[in-house]
Amino acid sequence: MQAWTDYQEKNKDRFLNELLGLLRIPSISAKSEHKKDMNDCAEAVKQKLLEAGASKAEIYATNGHPVVYAEKMIDPTKPTVLVYGHYDVQPADPLELWHSGPFEPVIKDGKIFARGSADDKGQFYMHVKAFETMSKTNSLVTNVKFIIEGEEEIGSPNLAKFVSSHKELLKADVILISDTSMISLENPSIDIGVRGLSYIEVEVTGANRDLHSGVYGGAVANPITILAQMIASCHDSNNHITIPGFYDDVVDSSMEERKLMAEAPFDEEEFKKDLGIKAVFGEKGYSTNERTGIRPTLEVNGIWGGYTGEGAKTVLPSKAYAKISARLVPNQSAKKITEKLLNYFKSIAPVGVTVKAEEHHGGEPYMTPLDSKAYKAAAKAIEATFHKKPVPVRGGGSIPICALFEKELGIKIVFMGFGLDSDNLHSPNEKFDLANFYKGIETIPYFHKYFAEMS
Repeated sequence: MQAWTDYQEKNKDRFLNELLGLLRIPSISAKSEHKKDMNDCAEAVKQKLLEAGASKAEIYATNGHPVVYAEKMIDPTKPTVLVYGHYDVQPADPLELWHSGPFEPVIKDGKIFARGSADDKGQFYMHVKAFETMSKTNSLVTNVKFIIEGEEEIGSPNLAKFVSSHKELLKADVILISDTSMISLENPSIDIGVRGLSYIEVEVTGANRDLHSGVYGGAVANPITILAQMIASCHDSNNHITIPGFYDDVVDSSMEERKLMAEAPFDEEEFKKDLGIKAVFGEKGYSTNERTGIRPTLEVNGIWGGYTGEGAKTVLPSKAYAKISARLVPNQSAKKITEKLLNYFKSIAPVGVTVKAEEHHGGEPYMTPLDSKAYKAAAKAIEATFHKKPVPVRGGGSIPICALFEKELGIKIVFMGFGLDSDNLHSPNEKFDLANFYKGIETIPYFHKYFAEMS
């Protein structure tokens, strides 16, 4: 038994209550009315890092929301672990689908229900409490730095500038991130990569004003209909993306990797049951896990226009809008794909409408080498507490800052996510299992221990 085990057990209720306090702060980076909440949350994170044992913690202003930095340097000859996380959360809409208030955390059936519980407050806070455990029990064997940002959910637009101008401050031997998931507590896994992201918004304009659908219908192009047709043209009957050049740079996974992925436990019937669907859907020739891990995708994230209020209004709308994102795999470039998406929607616009397409944000895909010391330390740490070797898998989500971290700081990233795919990330009723929260706090100190031994 390690020195930190008793400390964690004695303080587990306090750990949880502190997390619940953070979850009550509506730190929604996408909405300007929450600027004060963002600042309040950054201040709260700073204070918790100091209380946990950081020798210094500071809030750095950016052109957007602030970055929280903290550190404890115990010995310059020992390796340094840089922990990354984010305190901002997704908007909670649609509010009517939540079973409880998104910022009024509720514990039910062993799960914390609240926006940000798994993405990413609950997960980065595991590191804060693991760090506290090591600090208070004299078990810390690495130097530790934290960078907790407030703009991940909007593409980290200001973090690149911060990182490039604070390279010495952020100097480390590895970056440790818990913003991913694992298969289950019974079948632990480690993400060895995340997909990139390209995100655009399309606006289609027809007439110069909304029109009466009886007087003008059939004689004037309907922007909603046109936009729907344009979106439908992006896939063929095999759900293969038709945008010219979209797959040009894709590196196809080897049969060996596909075979390894197939060994990961996956119950398709349970998958369908959990989602309330009768059949899976996606690119022909690939399994569900492959579609969400090794293949690029194109999805509509939102579409609107015309009258959507109560009752009926027979209107032919002037405008229609859609938000569209592509998930990218290794060797694809977010910049290139964004250009292809923007050009495609502009090029297929029929006479009678005008199309405006703009970029929101993006990020590059990232892969962790399996032969790195960091990956080996993470795998050994998970095996120490789960008593089972973790399965390497590819994550379907994106962490836009990963490629920038490696480029600017010259160090590798390792993912140690303790969430689950069923945690309703970005959806109503987001949750984080208490068992996963505590297991993360238990496991993370082992990573520091083994990484120090391997360095």
